[in-house]
Amino acid sequence: MTVQVVGAAIVDSLARPTRLLAARRTAPPAFAGMWEFPGGKVEPGETHEAGLHRELAEELGVRVRLGREVPAPESDGWPLNAKAVMRVWFAEIVDGHAAPLQDHDELRWVPLDDVERLTGLAWIPADFPIVEAVRLHSA
Repeated sequence: MTVQVVGAAIVDSLARPTRLLAARRTAPPAFAGMWEFPGGKVEPGETHEAGLHRELAEELGVRVRLGREVPAPESDGWPLNAKAVMRVWFAEIVDGHAAPLQDHDELRWVPLDDVERLTGLAWIPADFPIVEAVRLHSA
């Protein structure tokens, strides 16, 4: 059975995005210190969108407005590994100030038009192609 994961490409504005919020993981050891899109696993009985709202409240302490989904190469999302896929939505914070409450030790706003800074972060390998898709589809 495939594990469904959801993630958020949190931008400073859904209408005119200029910056992306990256989150640095603290665990598991294989990914500690690497950057990712915040989010997590969808719980049984939960919609993808509800799972993403819950995860962002738990991990960052924010409420968001979801925008469009980042187009993925497969119908069920972006392959993370042999057992998991992730769907990613653009999102804008509507309440709260993002803080690394769970699973992360640092958050960083990165300019979407600064390819060197954006791709220069040590992204989790499975998230790296999503970074490029976010950059292309945020324009």
